[in-house]
Amino acid sequence: MSITLSNLTRRYGVARAVDDLSANIPTGCFFTVLGPSGCGKSTLLRTIAGLEPLDAGTIRLGDRPVAGPGLHVPPEDRGVGVVFQSYALWPHMDVLDNIAFPIAATGLGRSAARAAAAQHLHSVALDGFGDRRPADLSGGQRQRVALARCLAAGARTVLMDEPLANLDPHLRAAMEEEMAAFHARAGATTLFITHDQREAMALSDLVAVMRAGRFEQIATPADLHDRPANAFVAGFIGRGAVVPGTVTAVAPGQAMVRVLPGLDLTARVSIARLGPAQILLRPGDLRLAPDGVPARVLTCAYRGDHWEVCVRLNMLDEALVMSLPQRARTDEMLSVALVGGWVLPQG
Repeated sequence: MSITLSNLTRRYGVARAVDDLSANIPTGCFFTVLGPSGCGKSTLLRTIAGLEPLDAGTIRLGDRPVAGPGLHVPPEDRGVGVVFQSYALWPHMDVLDNIAFPIAATGLGRSAARAAAAQHLHSVALDGFGDRRPADLSGGQRQRVALARCLAAGARTVLMDEPLANLDPHLRAAMEEEMAAFHARAGATTLFITHDQREAMALSDLVAVMRAGRFEQIATPADLHDRPANAFVAGFIGRGAVVPGTVTAVAPGQAMVRVLPGLDLTARVSIARLGPAQILLRPGDLRLAPDGVPARVLTCAYRGDHWEVCVRLNMLDEALVMSLPQRARTDEMLSVALVGGWVLPQG
């Protein structure tokens, strides 16, 4: 079901953890809230789950209001499943009973509930693990049990609060695939909280970048990377640098920009006006070129399939990032051309 958030505010004293926030999350969407620690991500999830009251605003799950002025539907009546970092499994129960618990809570007998739970265990590829205790499982397996329990509860909305944060890096990549497969099987609307942009970009239909209790931009991963709405989003997503420039000419979808005297480039643009502007330069916007401008190598780091090189152009304060197939030496001079960019929306 869809999730509609209208002017949500949640205060702690004078601080606003969620500040007049609005969004519409379509049915079946994998929607990720991405932002730095302390920006209000987990508080937002807890208000949707019903674990925190609102100070202002309304929440609708599908067509049903669940929070608003004078209204607070308790968590157990919202029909949402929540997966926390700790997975919140009962240690004294085996895996099958953990999954069967929400089924048994509806009044079904234990045997029938366990039989139904076995089907959900199969859906997360853990057949044969039903008689184990959570302590006997790996972190990834415990996570899958928590996901199966969401399915068993009949949740059409699943809220996940940094569920991959406690996993080792190699397991995290594998669990991203599991998460995508779970979403495809279940078809549930999923709200996923993370501070890891790689997770967000890999999993999501839509990503909301959050700062200080508000969404700075909601867009597809590709649009966030290629067409950020402001300098904060540009700096938070991907690699690159924002530099000052001057728009000297505008055409549909592109603009001529002067970055330095004698250094012009054609940049992508949504809506722009002539005059001062901020230009985002990603690594793909820089190329080695015999007729380029001098650039001094500041650092060079190997990234597996390429070398990531930070360079500084004469008269440009901001260091730029580019990708090279071979290593560059510190203080080496390169000849670099700027072949593209993105003009950040103005005003």
